[in-house]
Amino acid sequence: MVVNSLVLDLVQRVSAAASGSTVEIPLGGHPPDEADTVRAWCARTGNELVAVRGDVAVVRRGRAPDPFAGLAPEQVPGTRLWMYTNFDCNLACDYCCARSSPRTPRRALGLDRVRRLADEAVPAGVTELLLTGGEPMLLPDIDELVAACTAALPTTLLTNGMLFRGKRLDALRRMDQDRLALQISLDSADPERHDAHRGRGSWERAVAGIRLARAEGFRVRVAATLQPEQAHEEESFRGFLDSLGIARDDQVLRQVARRGLADTGVELTVDSLVPEVTVTNDGVYWHPVGADHADQLVTRDLFPLATAIAAVRTRFAEDRARATAAAQWFPCA
Repeated sequence: MVVNSLVLDLVQRVSAAASGSTVEIPLGGHPPDEADTVRAWCARTGNELVAVRGDVAVVRRGRAPDPFAGLAPEQVPGTRLWMYTNFDCNLACDYCCARSSPRTPRRALGLDRVRRLADEAVPAGVTELLLTGGEPMLLPDIDELVAACTAALPTTLLTNGMLFRGKRLDALRRMDQDRLALQISLDSADPERHDAHRGRGSWERAVAGIRLARAEGFRVRVAATLQPEQAHEEESFRGFLDSLGIARDDQVLRQVARRGLADTGVELTVDSLVPEVTVTNDGVYWHPVGADHADQLVTRDLFPLATAIAAVRTRFAEDRARATAAAQWFPCA
């Protein structure tokens, strides 16, 4: 009789609800048993048991929409895994989202954790690894970190391209060209405009790094951070990148983000960003542009990686269900 009353209550309350909305169903004296009844009824009728909270079941009429509908495959949270290998850098760019500079503490992720993340990435559904910083080429074991990643998945190494000489060039040459892409930062075809934000002489050395990396046989992407006044330069800049042999699909042009050292630019928050799971030595973050900001911290627990990715996906699904506008895709690679 209790079960019949519960089912009758379900039918009446859910039928009266608008499609996609949720209703609360009071449970009686045995909530676990009655929750099983609600779950079975939902499975038979095409509705969804959203949650059980104490003695109340929350039921949605119909099924929730796919939270990842409309996203490109590479945009689905957890498809790409970012790792901040370190935070120190040989440059002090005036808009750096990670607040990196030669004076920034290294805060290295470390080879052991990189290896474990790479090992757990494939079963967690990751299809690409991205190593960023800071400047990863400052690390004495960068070739070992890259090897741990390329052994598991195709990998991208983000760099300013200025340190390819001596022992670091030797380390670069030990990296797997078939499994590794290099993404080098270059912000303009105009040396003065680039150097104004990244430091005198950095444009010339970055272009030399692009040419050297291509000569060594690596696939090279170029990522540009554009200031608002550069909007009219995009096509001429792409033409310059064409002349360097950079394929159009490997030209990543994005606006400066108001994060880190930048006091102007695109406002990027958890609510406005499609997440890209990002790991630092401090924890798991929503997106690489927010990996030095507490508001984008998801969890302090790096492991198990699958649990961290699930937390990001769940939060995104919940946020997207409530959102009045689609989240924004802000590509970093």
